[in-house]
Amino acid sequence: MLISEVIQRIKDYCGGYDMMGDRPIDEATTRDKVLYGNVDQECTGIVTCIWATTDVIRQAQELGANLIIPHEALFWNHGDHQDVVAENATFQAKRNLLNTWGGAVWRCHDYIHSGAPLDADGALADGIFYGFAWKMGWLEARTGDIAHSMDFEIPETTGQELAHDIVERLGLAGVRLVGDPTARVRRVQIPMHVMGGPQDTALANATDAEGGPDCLLGMEFIDFTTCEYIRDAAQLGRNKCAIVLGHFNLEEPGMEHMATWIPDALGADAPQVSYVSDGDTYHYVTPAEK
Repeated sequence: MLISEVIQRIKDYCGGYDMMGDRPIDEATTRDKVLYGNVDQECTGIVTCIWATTDVIRQAQELGANLIIPHEALFWNHGDHQDVVAENATFQAKRNLLNTWGGAVWRCHDYIHSGAPLDADGALADGIFYGFAWKMGWLEARTGDIAHSMDFEIPETTGQELAHDIVERLGLAGVRLVGDPTARVRRVQIPMHVMGGPQDTALANATDAEGGPDCLLGMEFIDFTTCEYIRDAAQLGRNKCAIVLGHFNLEEPGMEHMATWIPDALGADAPQVSYVSDGDTYHYVTPAEK
């Protein structure tokens, strides 16, 4: 099976609509592009990952895989524009590594978010957030729009206990906890990107509303908007907290889970599929014990 055929079969397996579900993915504007390499070669193996780091490329080579499927870009900028980093020494070194490896990198962002038939009844579910729920043991805890669920009702715990559980289940070096560590948490929400814009006011209002989430799980968190709202709400006794994991740490389980369903998408002649973790994005430096 050619790499190009692998890519097409994965696309065909997915829902093929944007996250709002109202229009097909536009091949002219989708982020799901071949970012590097030749796809007109026989596929010898597939590696899924959140980001095709230098170490992931090296591991793909060791595994004999010549297709890497990351969820994010390859060269550190939105749209993966190689021309703007062409003179960068790190870009040149990474490009040389890619050339030595000889495989192809195809980004799968929009298609995996569009949904794959992952639930027992074959219903479509956003592969990234399904993977997070799968890793956390929360598949039965999903609420609201199950196809793209980022809302969960979990057995009651505290913010601090939930933070510890996330660290252990996702294999992280740590997380940041904002607000009340002792807050009683049952309703949990992933609020997408908290970037400091006007939409953060709407998020704060929704969080404060009756039945709103007790805890937000943040990918990005900007200190001067929702982060400060959570802190003030906690100090006013509003039973609120937020756990900030980081963008890649939260979405990586979706790419781990993708490795389990790609064989179904490809059929009997599927090549070997492996998942390679990038590991925690962050190292945490904390005060030394006295």
